[in-house]
Amino acid sequence: MAASTASGTGWYKGRVKAVPSGDSLVIMALTSNRPGPPPEKTITLASLIAPRLARRGGVDEPFAWDSREYLRKLCIGKEVTFRVEYAVPSIGREFGSVYLGGDKNVAMLVVSEGWAKAICFSVREQGQQKGEASPFLAELLRLEEQAKQQGVGRWSKVPGAAEASIRNLPPSAIGDPSNLDAMGLLAANKGSPMQGIVEQVRDGSTVRVYLLPDFQFVQVFVAGIQAPSMGRRAAAETVVETDLTSDEQNGDASAEPRAALTSAQRLAASSTASSEVSPDPFGPEAKYFTEVRCLNREVRIVLEGVDKFSNLIGSVYYPEGDTAKDVALELVENGLAKYVEWSANMMEDDAKRRLKSAELQAKKARLRMWTNYVPPATNSKAIRDQNFTGKVVEVVSGDCIVVADDSIPYGSPLAERRVNLSSIRCPKMGNPRRDEKPTAYAREAREFLRTRLVGKQVSVQMEYSRKVPMADGAPAASADSRVMDFGSVFLLSPVKGDGDEVSAANASAAGSQQPGLNVAELVVGRGFGTVIRHRDFEERSNYYDALLAAESRAISGKKGIHSAKDPPVMHIQDLTMASAKKARDFLPFLNRGRIPAIVEYVLSGHRFKLLIPKETCSIAFSFSGVRCPGREEPYSDEAIALMRRKIMQRDVVVEVETVDRTGTFLGSLWESKTNVAVTLLEAGLAKLQTSFGSDRIPDAHLLEQAELSAKRKKLKIWENYVEGEEVSNGPATVENKQKELLQVVVTEILGGGKFYVQTVGDQRVSAIQKQLASLTIQEAPVIGAFNPKKGDIVLAQFSMDNSWNRAMIVNAPRGGVLSPNDNFEVFYIDYGNQEEVPYSQLRPLDPSLSASPGLAQLCSLAFLKVPSLDDEFGTEAAQFLSEQTMGSSLQFTAMIEERDVSGGKVKGKGTGTVLIVTLVAEKSDLSINAAMLQEGLARLEKRKRWESKDRKSVIDNLENFQKEAKTGRRGIWQYGDVDSDDDEDLPTLAAAAAKKTGAGRR
Repeated sequence: MAASTASGTGWYKGRVKAVPSGDSLVIMALTSNRPGPPPEKTITLASLIAPRLARRGGVDEPFAWDSREYLRKLCIGKEVTFRVEYAVPSIGREFGSVYLGGDKNVAMLVVSEGWAKAICFSVREQGQQKGEASPFLAELLRLEEQAKQQGVGRWSKVPGAAEASIRNLPPSAIGDPSNLDAMGLLAANKGSPMQGIVEQVRDGSTVRVYLLPDFQFVQVFVAGIQAPSMGRRAAAETVVETDLTSDEQNGDASAEPRAALTSAQRLAASSTASSEVSPDPFGPEAKYFTEVRCLNREVRIVLEGVDKFSNLIGSVYYPEGDTAKDVALELVENGLAKYVEWSANMMEDDAKRRLKSAELQAKKARLRMWTNYVPPATNSKAIRDQNFTGKVVEVVSGDCIVVADDSIPYGSPLAERRVNLSSIRCPKMGNPRRDEKPTAYAREAREFLRTRLVGKQVSVQMEYSRKVPMADGAPAASADSRVMDFGSVFLLSPVKGDGDEVSAANASAAGSQQPGLNVAELVVGRGFGTVIRHRDFEERSNYYDALLAAESRAISGKKGIHSAKDPPVMHIQDLTMASAKKARDFLPFLNRGRIPAIVEYVLSGHRFKLLIPKETCSIAFSFSGVRCPGREEPYSDEAIALMRRKIMQRDVVVEVETVDRTGTFLGSLWESKTNVAVTLLEAGLAKLQTSFGSDRIPDAHLLEQAELSAKRKKLKIWENYVEGEEVSNGPATVENKQKELLQVVVTEILGGGKFYVQTVGDQRVSAIQKQLASLTIQEAPVIGAFNPKKGDIVLAQFSMDNSWNRAMIVNAPRGGVLSPNDNFEVFYIDYGNQEEVPYSQLRPLDPSLSASPGLAQLCSLAFLKVPSLDDEFGTEAAQFLSEQTMGSSLQFTAMIEERDVSGGKVKGKGTGTVLIVTLVAEKSDLSINAAMLQEGLARLEKRKRWESKDRKSVIDNLENFQKEAKTGRRGIWQYGDVDSDDDEDLPTLAAAAAKKTGAGRR
């Protein structure tokens, strides 16, 4: 049992687990060398006898309950030192001395308070009479005499005190539990805490309790949980076991027959069967867990319900310091009980949520009974360390928004991140193109968020991603699926009104973990969404409990979708889907001065879809006399991004002037009294169309000043502006310069006449190669220590020759790196090729190496239109170009005809300046350009109206090679002449595009 305090002395230390009577204690070891509950020993105080408690059908001896209560309050849960003085094998009892706090003899304390009397026992063994006594018997007798003189405890001299100390026990307390009116007890006390003392713990989730002050003896099943079973023992063994721990009177063991069992012992014995069943795993641990917290302790019982067998179901709370602890929650948190729905449904929602959440955490930690738990498969994947702040650009629906990340440059399309609100589901907005109408309250949910979020600063905590099917009913693992990212969004500066300030106050009171008003909680609390009931191991919102509480409030308040009322009906005439004639019919209603509108969508930098609430219609709207670059033109995306930031889903004012032949309304638009066209022109992302009558445009002088300012600053589309010249806003802004020659080697073929080269003799090439060769490659990084992101420059190991090269991260795994085999898509900036590389083959790169620009230069064959890989003969063209140019010893002279700067200034992955070249091999008179034409694998560009003499001469010469291919019906000319010079008229393949050829040069 417990460790001895001194070798051979027989003194031990332990902790009092139970107090069965006024003269006996159950003491358990402080530590144990074996798994499971520690050993324990029942000690009867030597040479003492306390009044007996009532047994089946009987009554208490006077002062029996007071005697037991004195010893219980004195010792329960306390650390004691004890020694066995003598034993009586015939009854299996051990008698001893017990000290509390090291110096207080418990027997002396009991006797001095008058709750027991001292006695010397006579025990018959092997036919002889033998006297056993405590070594402190003389002192005990003296203290007893003193107590008698003082009239304390059982020696009270107050008239009637003895009769008053006898409890008036109901039938349930004296062995007749069938007489208990369980439903009546529940009806009288449901929801109200009842004081009680636990007399027995059947298993971790079942206790037998005296309810005070009436002493009803009841069995209570702990609500919401079930602990592992303790099994069953043979009936005979059970009776013996209960006898050993009974509060039978100390006396001559051979002189009187064994006393009847107590009601608690009878109830325990009657519940067992004759066959023996072993306890479930962790059953004894769960029982011990409850015993050390509740057995013989004062507890609070809150009855929750009664089952069909009239068993009481309730919550049990035990004291710990100044707080009350929930036994059910403690058991579940420690993996010693499981959550059960049927009895949890009797509890309040908050208590149910706590139990369910605790079980989930125990399963994740695989605590005790969940050690071998295997979670079910899930489509969810945790997203960690992806928190950011930004402004809300768009509210897609009640549970989905688009946020512009503050950490990405303003105006960049890459800044916009779509965030689905975690753990909630709102009504669907439908799809007009598929003739799907919004479901009930879908518009209201989106409008509710639009008025509160658009343009506001929010904090986003990304939590998980989920693969979802694109079509209803399709399996999530199918090819027709997409990955959606979910997170919690917090409004940092909520606008007070409509009751939002109450939620904001709750948010601030919730602690520092919640930086503002939880948007999902706000939506659910207003009845515009429901909380998703996740499966056990599905990832969920970190604020799931708060969402469930908000949903409960919305249901009880009958708000939104929980209301019995029909949702408001709104019929919107969508003129963007109607004919131009229908749009013209609406012009008289819209051409009435300035009218309020809402920007529903940004179609391009200067064209929008507007909702006109007053006329209940949606229209296509465009600025009068202002045009932005078209799609795929330089700065088109920046113009769209700027307009999304400025006016997307904002309340604006428009003045409609006319409608064009496509049904688009033309006019001016103001947001916060600012003409939005002026903003575009000032940023250099649009130009005035001089052909449009400026006298009809409001604020025309402001528009002209804004454009003039952008021209002077050479912003965006005006970056090459020269005073007096008009710059074309075509697909490529071409910069003509005097021809120059470069000696190059081709490193990668992209197809369509495009390829990457390295300049021969460039000192940067040799310097970077030497630096890379001198690097000592470290071991594979530990997951989490190195987190490359899109756009980072790293070291990557090329799969073809295992060499280490500089590479730019093009795509990273969603949700972060979880395995060394997670693949990253990389672009080798010094060679131009691209591949997927596992995380284990990436290393961080020193800033001195990563800062140097890439050595690969993107080139295109001048004067030619080469079929792309998607077109017929595109693969053959790429193969021919590869055969002619790829080789370790092949060098070429590249004559730069033009520079295409439309790709911007950032070099890498085809985004930098493109050199348009004539490529000639050493010791060859025939250029690669001419060879491509000769083989029928390319054709000449359409001639320009005004050509320089040099250009005309070169094209005339190349035309001879094209005629040769036409005559020989080679390549693209096999079916005769191609009528159109447009790429889209090229014969296309029915099959998917072929992949790039060649592995690239090293």
